[in-house]
Amino acid sequence: MEVITRTERRRTYSEAEKAAVVAEASGPGMTVRELSQRLGIAESLIYNWRSAQRKAASIASEPLQFIPYGVVTDAAAAGPAMALRPVPTTPAPAPAKPSLPAAATDDLVRPHPGARPGGIDIDLPSGVRLSVDSYVNEKALARVLRALGHAS
Repeated sequence: MEVITRTERRRTYSEAEKAAVVAEASGPGMTVRELSQRLGIAESLIYNWRSAQRKAASIASEPLQFIPYGVVTDAAAAGPAMALRPVPTTPAPAPAKPSLPAAATDDLVRPHPGARPGGIDIDLPSGVRLSVDSYVNEKALARVLRALGHAS
């Protein structure tokens, strides 16, 4: 009979240790199975680390892009009030979605950005105008108002 007195915790590995194991697994004549048996690490863990490393490398190689959402015009050029105006953009094609019944599709799909059901314009004392619609994220709006110094 075997008595277990404590539970074994998972081992944690630093990023340097993970990189060293992945580099060793990628070496000539080395297989993941041999390495996992020698180090006492599950094969799937080594494969996951290798996949994560490849994904991080592909993301790091992509150029960073700024996606304009709106433009704040200069107060002198805009007159007494500053205004947030949307940047004119061409809408990206919608990704293919699984087919759903027509009633369910109408509930899930946001209308074209030009259609703004429940639009609200908020004129702040500083002259800033915020325009939101019924799809606004309340937490994000609260953060914007706090950043502008107008939250109650």
